[in-house]
Amino acid sequence: MLYATCFMDIGIDIRLIGKKRTGDEVVVFNLVKNFVRINTDHKFRLFTDVTDKVVLEKISEQLGIIERENFEIISLPTKNKFVWNFWTLPKYLKKNPVDVYHTQYITPFFVSRKVKIVTIVHDISFNFFPQFIKFSDLFFLKTLIPLSLKRADKIVGVSQFTKDEIIKYYKVNPEKVEWIHNSISDEFAKTIEAQNLASVREKYHLPEKFILYLGTLQPRKNVSHLVSAFARIKDSLDGTKLVICGNIEGHNADSQIKKNVVKFNLEEDVLFPGFIDEQDKVAVFALAHSFVFPSLYEGFGIPVLEAMSQGVPVLCSDIPSLKEIAENGALFFDLQDLDDFSKKLYDISMNLDLRSELIRLGKQRVSFFSWEKSAHRMLAIYENMRHN
Repeated sequence: MLYATCFMDIGIDIRLIGKKRTGDEVVVFNLVKNFVRINTDHKFRLFTDVTDKVVLEKISEQLGIIERENFEIISLPTKNKFVWNFWTLPKYLKKNPVDVYHTQYITPFFVSRKVKIVTIVHDISFNFFPQFIKFSDLFFLKTLIPLSLKRADKIVGVSQFTKDEIIKYYKVNPEKVEWIHNSISDEFAKTIEAQNLASVREKYHLPEKFILYLGTLQPRKNVSHLVSAFARIKDSLDGTKLVICGNIEGHNADSQIKKNVVKFNLEEDVLFPGFIDEQDKVAVFALAHSFVFPSLYEGFGIPVLEAMSQGVPVLCSDIPSLKEIAENGALFFDLQDLDDFSKKLYDISMNLDLRSELIRLGKQRVSFFSWEKSAHRMLAIYENMRHN
């Protein structure tokens, strides 16, 4: 598909690339990577606060923009992210305006109305689970998100569910809100060699057979509940371990996870390999016996698709966004019923017929999503903004 009879100058905030911010980083990285692949005359200015030339070169290489003249990384150093949004970037855009500026959540302020602003919102969980957010973070979210959504010319959710939540909670004009689906990165489509699987298993000290959780360890991810469900059936799982990947000592990590491990005497059965390097994620998923995503609230849930792509059966909490994404490709448990959770955790581990069916349906479901499709949809949103 050839885009644009007259080109646009599009600015994109890529500060998250390389920051290990899981879902947020994955989205901006894969959208830009697929913009590069699309045959378009649009000019893209990619804004970052990174100044290290080696890191910038690596980002350029990963995005595939080294030989693309219509893509340029612009480094704008700053003291912190708030100064960047309120001063550094607006100062630059005043002298060097773009047609459309694309960011996530917090829009820059004091930018000319001639610059159309689009912001991606991954979820608004902080409104429903404020007890899980640090007070200082919550203050900025509660203050800046409404202002940002008001300033934005277009708001993009990462699912139909998220779009509906934004409209309902913030009383936003529905015509102002769009949605695109997330997807999985290219690496998940590649075949992994047995040697690579073995080296990743050794690197993270992964057991022979394990149930996997991989993601952030914020309280709303509900991983402590997974530990409780696992404790109930551990002795009937033929030695299957529980592997919880993520930074257990990180910002806003749920302290109840480790407390439950100790409470149920699971020190030998629950393993914490830490943060998984991006290049190792596919292998970690492929090595898993099953994948569990017990979240209380999600805007999308990329790890669900990542597991499906590797032929791993998936068990999810029965929340609207995960039902939208997984449909019949996953097994769902009742968040209010620990008995239901532990029973289905047992079933997905031990019932061979159920496992085979979930693997088959999961592979069908994951084929519905692609970053290329989402990038085309995002470009169409930019183009429509120009004409409005």
